[in-house]
Amino acid sequence: MTTDITSCVKKSRGRPKVFDREAALDKAMTLFWQHGYEATSLSDLVEATGAKAPTLYAEFTNKEGLFRAVLDRYISRFAAKHEAQLFCEEKTVEQALLDYFTAVTTCFTSKETPAGCFMINTSATLAASSREIAKTVKSRHAMQEETLTAFLTQRQTRGELPAHCHPQELAQYLNCILQGMSISAREGADFEKLQSITRTTLRLWPELLKNA
Repeated sequence: MTTDITSCVKKSRGRPKVFDREAALDKAMTLFWQHGYEATSLSDLVEATGAKAPTLYAEFTNKEGLFRAVLDRYISRFAAKHEAQLFCEEKTVEQALLDYFTAVTTCFTSKETPAGCFMINTSATLAASSREIAKTVKSRHAMQEETLTAFLTQRQTRGELPAHCHPQELAQYLNCILQGMSISAREGADFEKLQSITRTTLRLWPELLKNA
């Protein structure tokens, strides 16, 4: 009996750990978010994720593959939830924008993740040698402006924005505000400071609609 128990314990100790893909992506995301693509080495990723290099290679092929998977994870964890604040038909345009900006601001200033926007932080540190990654980040980052354009176009179709307005131009403006807020968060701006920028933007909204 004792021998059987001892044998079972030894077998249990030798059992390999199951690779937790989502946990590994979240840990890798934090590194890329904080330090950027270039400054994050494979050894850093191995240490942070707790996975061995062969495991990461088997799952993601290389550092670029891991980063692409992290981008998808970021979009599903954060960007998609932020966008859901916009596309709620019961909200007015102003309320939807306020909720969207608030969700983004919360993410920018959260203590659980590095400050600022993951995509902006990453793209700012990309070198010329990372052309393909830069192209990927640029296309994914453009989705924010495209989302705002789609939202404003939808509301214009419903008669909630003046017919003379150009949704794409308004979206470009709002996107630039968000990018500036990300940089401010990176430099230490807190939630309330960024919310004051949001409130100012929405106070200007009627004037923007007149001139857009």
